Amino acid sequence: MEFRLELVVLPVSDVDRAKAFYQAVGFRLDEDHTSDESYRVVHMTPPGSPCSILFGTGVTTALPGTVRGLHLVVTDIERACLQLHERGVRTGEIFHDTCDMFHRCTDETRRSGPHPKRLEYRSYATFNDPDGNEWVLQEVPA
Repeated sequence: MEFRLELVVLPVSDVDRAKAFYQAVGFRLDEDHTSDESYRVVHMTPPGSPCSILFGTGVTTALPGTVRGLHLVVTDIERACLQLHERGVRTGEIFHDTCDMFHRCTDETRRSGPHPKRLEYRSYATFNDPDGNEWVLQEVPA
């Protein structure tokens, strides 16, 4: 039996603003469906990803901006940040963690720049959507 993660629901306060933001990031618009004023579903997929996001009106009771640590894997962290900057998306600086394979949610072991040996899963950058939902870019060159 497979258990595939195919969809993540994001809480947003302004559906049109979120849709425009994720289109700027490069997500594909799969669906924008409205049943009535109380229910709208926007379904979008990151380039190359089998997992999508969904946001809208009447789809979650979570507070906008409360999602943290969603990871987008990229093959080149510097190129990904540059591409996002060119699209008007601000990322934080590229960093690596000195302790282990996965970054900590705090800053005490973070160091500026990509991992010195460019080891897989060790270089990161973050960005937020307009509501503050946090995304982490993670470099996996292979």
